[in-house]
Amino acid sequence: MYLRQMKKPNGRIYLAIYESYRDSHNVPRSRSVKSIGYLDEFINLYDDPIQHFKDMAYDMTIENKSKTVHNINIDLQTEIINGLNIYNVGYLPYKHLYNELGLNDFLINKQRYLNVEFSLNKNLELLVFSRILYPNSKKSTFENRARFFAPFDSGITKDSVYKSLDFFNQYKDDILKLIWNNTKQPYHRDASKSFYDCTNYYFETEYNDEDIFDDEGNIIEKGLRKRGPEKNKRPDPIVEMGLLMDGSGIPMAYDLFPGNESEKLSLRPLLKKTKAKFGIERTIVVADRGLNTSDNIYFLAGKNNKEHNPMDGYVYGQSVRGADKEFKNWVLNPNGYQCELIDDAAFIHKSRKYAKTIKIERDGKRKVPVHVCQKQMVYYSSKYARKQRKEREKMIEKAKDLIENPAKYTRATSYGAANYVNNIDYDRETGEVKTGKTLSLDLNKIKEEEQFDGYYSIVTSETELEDHEIRKIYRGLSKIEDTFKVTKSNFSSRPAFVWTAEHIKGHFFTCFIALVLIRLLEKRLGNKYSVDKIIESTKNYNCINLDTNIYQFIYRDEIIDEISKEFGINLNKKYQTKEEIKKILKY
Repeated sequence: MYLRQMKKPNGRIYLAIYESYRDSHNVPRSRSVKSIGYLDEFINLYDDPIQHFKDMAYDMTIENKSKTVHNINIDLQTEIINGLNIYNVGYLPYKHLYNELGLNDFLINKQRYLNVEFSLNKNLELLVFSRILYPNSKKSTFENRARFFAPFDSGITKDSVYKSLDFFNQYKDDILKLIWNNTKQPYHRDASKSFYDCTNYYFETEYNDEDIFDDEGNIIEKGLRKRGPEKNKRPDPIVEMGLLMDGSGIPMAYDLFPGNESEKLSLRPLLKKTKAKFGIERTIVVADRGLNTSDNIYFLAGKNNKEHNPMDGYVYGQSVRGADKEFKNWVLNPNGYQCELIDDAAFIHKSRKYAKTIKIERDGKRKVPVHVCQKQMVYYSSKYARKQRKEREKMIEKAKDLIENPAKYTRATSYGAANYVNNIDYDRETGEVKTGKTLSLDLNKIKEEEQFDGYYSIVTSETELEDHEIRKIYRGLSKIEDTFKVTKSNFSSRPAFVWTAEHIKGHFFTCFIALVLIRLLEKRLGNKYSVDKIIESTKNYNCINLDTNIYQFIYRDEIIDEISKEFGINLNKKYQTKEEIKKILKY
């Protein structure tokens, strides 16, 4: 660096410090790094202003070199240190988003009123960042905490990792509202549509959790882990999760319920609570056919429309085989169908507005008839028909084996195939197929199903929307299915290695926070990269220690570059000091 003296049109000398450098084509260039002022302004301040600022330029040159050049002496006889010698800095964007949500301040403020020696905030950070990058048991998460650059040593013990789970669920509703409030505007969250679905998570235990009763025999708390229809047909006890996601694809809220309860009952309480807490007036709920019940339809769109309580809407998948006779006849009637090309695939399609009578439970009475207006849409695809036939053929083969060898099967393992078996029954205690009954293949059911191969249907309260608009809304449901896949595959949230009810709730709370962070980062990166690639990239963004204070980064890719731009942090330097890394982590 050097002092540059420039004569201005007014005759005065202007001083500035310039830096010499070479551009990308190796051409010598110079640039101003510090403006000083007019020379005559410093005559009375320094004996020799020119020399003073020349010395300043020299000092700046030396300081700059000390920052960019570091000599390292390597002792080739030095032995490798026991344990991990590579440190992850890829958790940086998750830490930034975590703080942006206000989770750190919230927990720190809450802890002021608790007699707790460990840090709730640090334990949650460790559990959430580890769930994204290194999913494992709580014990392994604690033991491997040193893999992060800023190790989670202060305020964390193995016991505190477990004990902190007892607290997180206490603050669940407040934290979900906090996340909503702090992301609603910055991330343009869309509450006009909300996607809902359920899934289950198995636990490797033989026993169901017992319900807890009061002295009068009323249930105080339901046991969570109960045997039920597990997605992969496992016989283990499961916990069900209902997840509500906004139109932007970011999780809004969730609830847990026992594995033996019907998912059909889970939507209404969660939606009602979330709308009230988040201040949402109207939303169109999008769900698969498993949630398409008369009570759910009426709850969303069957009430009188009042200004202070407007009706919600729904877009549901509709089972054609499980529909009433009138609907089936309409589907099979060839009149009204038109050919349509959707995503380069050929379909035939038709729709109608229909005044539908449904029967609901109201005022303690069952099957009370009410009327709703629906738009009903049906599609047929030969490709889908082939897929359904192939899946049914597998189940029929399994059904035949079940008939021949009933002792091999239980209620859980016969799932799917049992639909094609006449006279099948199960022991209520063991779930085993009861013996002594003559089993046979249900040929009538097979024949009935074959008629509807290739058809699928969507029904909605939004009768004024065009068919293609409704179809587009419904297809957004795939995002929530992908979200469940993330929890089970990327986050390894099953089987869960915690046992008490509070620990189970705390475990899924940390999974939910991890989901929110990864979806927010996905959105910040313009939805250009899959969750798999984002996690892989941030997991690989590591450094190794070269000297006492110098670290070398050993990974860089396009996603790291995008994170660097989005968060305004230089993550592309190969070498950084310990202080520099700590600084960007605190950013």
